[in-house]
Amino acid sequence: VYIDLQASVIGQAILADDVSVWPMTVLRADVCTITVGARTNLQDGSILHVNGPSADRPEGWPLAIGADVTVGHQAILHACTVGDRSLIGMGSTVLDDAVIEDEVLLAAGSLVTPGKVLERGYLYAGRPAKPVRPLSSDELAFFSESTAHYVELKNDYIGALKDG
Repeated sequence: VYIDLQASVIGQAILADDVSVWPMTVLRADVCTITVGARTNLQDGSILHVNGPSADRPEGWPLAIGADVTVGHQAILHACTVGDRSLIGMGSTVLDDAVIEDEVLLAAGSLVTPGKVLERGYLYAGRPAKPVRPLSSDELAFFSESTAHYVELKNDYIGALKDG
């Protein structure tokens, strides 16, 4: 796991192997849990937050991100679920109780409204996000290419820190 010195991770954040948290990213798990799957990268300036317990939802509103996910620069994820092998485009917002299934590409600047489900295998775009088309085989392959690149970059940063 790599957490940049300019990032902030607060509270009950569970980060799996090879996760990278880049500069100015905030994981605020102060009132409920944030879980991030293996090899997921949280790019610069992203904000991840949750909702605490309420009368109608005593367990609170956690945030769960699967494995091999790329969260683009300045994305906002709030009390939602993101499946494996997905990409959240730069500047996108995903709101409370939304579910992004596995292998979804969310275009930059998109808005996923509360409770919305984005189905597996599609490109979504817009405010609010709507399906554009099925993903190509090249786009599906890109998910693992992107996360592999960020694992390598994370390892380079950790190596440089160790070397002083």
